[in-house]
Amino acid sequence: MTDITPALSSSGTGTILTIEVTAGSAKPCFPAGYNAWRSSVGCRVRSPAHEGRANREVLSLIAATLGIPKVRITIISGMTAPVKRVLVEGMTPDQVQECLRIP
Repeated sequence: MTDITPALSSSGTGTILTIEVTAGSAKPCFPAGYNAWRSSVGCRVRSPAHEGRANREVLSLIAATLGIPKVRITIISGMTAPVKRVLVEGMTPDQVQECLRIP
């Protein structure tokens, strides 16, 4: 299993996860690998990066993967950039890493 610890940090209410989004992908996928250089977990979505569509799909995909409600996930930085920081409320970094299991 790939160590994604550099992409995770603890916050007062949960875990901050750094992701790198590819919009307009043929097939949605999360996690879509780990970029050690950027210390980010890959996320591919079908939606275009237009009017927040890709961001909404990102939140849904992460929620489904982690098995938590979408309301517990918030993009805290990078709303208009491919690299984003996402707050996952109520989960520790270890719990997030266990759910993602990147080979």
